[in-house]
Amino acid sequence: PDSSFAWIFNEYPSFVHQDSRRFVSQETGNLYIAKVEPSDVGNYSCVVTSRASRSPVLGSPTPLVLRTDGVMGEYEPKIEVQFPETLAAAKGSTVKLECFALGK
Repeated sequence: PDSSFAWIFNEYPSFVHQDSRRFVSQETGNLYIAKVEPSDVGNYSCVVTSRASRSPVLGSPTPLVLRTDGVMGEYEPKIEVQFPETLAAAKGSTVKLECFALGK
């Protein structure tokens, strides 16, 4: 809850918008892209903003390139996030649970 995460595509202010293919985990900061398309190729930089200081920190760019051989393998379905056994919450508060599954 102390930080929020966003991703920039190529250069500021082109932020990655979450949609049916793109997801930014507010738990880990990871960016997930399903079914990568040629338009996804470029440089991605993570932006972390502390809620206390409200000052964003920009990570170095990470390039995304398409493999030309088409070989990536197949993955067994799995849940990527591990949930705690118990989650305590105050009455009337808002709770956000984040679940992300990988697989083909």
